[in-house]
Amino acid sequence: MKAVGYKKCGPIDLDDSLIDVNLPKPVPTDHDLLVEIAATAVNPIDYEIRRDAAPVDGEVRVLGWDAVGTVVAKGPLVQGFETGDRVYYCGAIRRQGSNAEYNLVDARIAAKAPASLSNAEAAALPLTSLTAWEMLFERLDVTRPVPGAAPAVLIIGGAGGVGSIAIQLLRARTDLTVIATASRPETKEWCAKLGAHHVVDHSQPLAPQIEALDIGAPGFVFATAGSIEYRDDIVKLMSSQGRYGYIDNPKTFDVNPFKWKCISVHLEAVFMRSLMQTVDMSVQGDILRQVADLIEAGKIRTTLTETLGTINAANLMRAHRLLESGKARGKIVLEGF
Repeated sequence: MKAVGYKKCGPIDLDDSLIDVNLPKPVPTDHDLLVEIAATAVNPIDYEIRRDAAPVDGEVRVLGWDAVGTVVAKGPLVQGFETGDRVYYCGAIRRQGSNAEYNLVDARIAAKAPASLSNAEAAALPLTSLTAWEMLFERLDVTRPVPGAAPAVLIIGGAGGVGSIAIQLLRARTDLTVIATASRPETKEWCAKLGAHHVVDHSQPLAPQIEALDIGAPGFVFATAGSIEYRDDIVKLMSSQGRYGYIDNPKTFDVNPFKWKCISVHLEAVFMRSLMQTVDMSVQGDILRQVADLIEAGKIRTTLTETLGTINAANLMRAHRLLESGKARGKIVLEGF
């Protein structure tokens, strides 16, 4: 089968940072679905792994953990899916990814794709939707009020993939005031169109801008980026006993500044359930089914902003460069071979 991968880690400027390869078609076992890939999205985790993690023993590592496609075979323990089903999912980080003609995924972390969306539109959703949902409704538990706090959530990096769906999920499932950050006219407009009540500029100090909104100190902050850069500002602007979460990957993170306000700090790793084989792995399938229901009800929409052509090394390198520039808006997808 055709696939795109890499044999050595390094910067995207290397000619062979990503290469077109042919690999054996995988065979499903146990809970596996074998999916013929129709479209795959690109996320920061893709370039972080390509840049920093060398493949084992010189093997080709295939990236990609956002996918939509058709089930062509299944393992004996699979329940709830049949061949021919169109599914979408965020795969497992220790398995080969979806930048390939065929991909294996555990059926418990997959769901039937929203029927009203195209393949590209559906592929833009799984990883970011799961990340945002788990952070907002599990880690930060935003439906449980913070005593004395403004019923508000600040999302740092509102125009990115996770921020774009987080804004929508909050508007669809809560009555909280949604504050997003963005710094360019086009990203500010994007956040507002997705439903943010307020958009502030993260190129300027955040605390004075939040105070100027005159709504009180937010009880929740979700940093999709800049956890260290904005930490001290966040401590200033948050309510006492608030809940703060981040998803970027600083080498170290000092939580001591949060102590005197008793602000709890929460991390989210979307691959945790599949990596640790938790007893509640199927929760991710359930979340994706609920996301599909929200799509079909017209309460949220895809965050796809750009389709860069077919799945090949050249197009994936373009996607990686765009993401690494920090100027991407929404989600980037590649479709077909």
